[in-house]
Amino acid sequence: MRMHTRLQFLKRVSNVAYSHGQEQAKKEKVYKEMTQLKSQINRLCRPCPWDWTVFQGNCYFFSKFQQNWNDSVNACRKLDAQLVVIKSDDEQSFLQQTSKEKGYAWMGLSDLKHEGRWHWVDGSHLLFSFMKYWNKGEPNNEWEEDCAEFRGDGWNDAPCTIKKYWICKKSAMSCTEK
Repeated sequence: MRMHTRLQFLKRVSNVAYSHGQEQAKKEKVYKEMTQLKSQINRLCRPCPWDWTVFQGNCYFFSKFQQNWNDSVNACRKLDAQLVVIKSDDEQSFLQQTSKEKGYAWMGLSDLKHEGRWHWVDGSHLLFSFMKYWNKGEPNNEWEEDCAEFRGDGWNDAPCTIKKYWICKKSAMSCTEK
């Protein structure tokens, strides 16, 4: 009986050692596959950071929380971007639609420096061709409204101190820049 017990014990030890060897081989295989995947991921081209949206060669960040216009300008700067400056009708359409889904959002347009003269945060003037985007009766400068927001189907001037969502913009990275 003792001999039988010893044989069973040795068989179990042998099975454990064999299982351990198989587990080690599996771990090594998984490690090798992960290393290969990591090198492939590192070669992928990602023109924008993960939580940004790419559109026509630019990256857009749609904030998840609200803050006033000046804080929004500064937040975009910290992200190496600027509060969005609209350069085309297609861009306007894209941003208007996206902001309708997310809520009223600041853009980089204000008349803070001179009442009635709207300028973008990059210093450029608001083009006459973009005046069509103001909602009916806007801008009206009621209640010291000096900053522009996306609202509904167009733009609205609003007090810069009100907290709203905000949109940052920066150029997308080309794959060759990596």
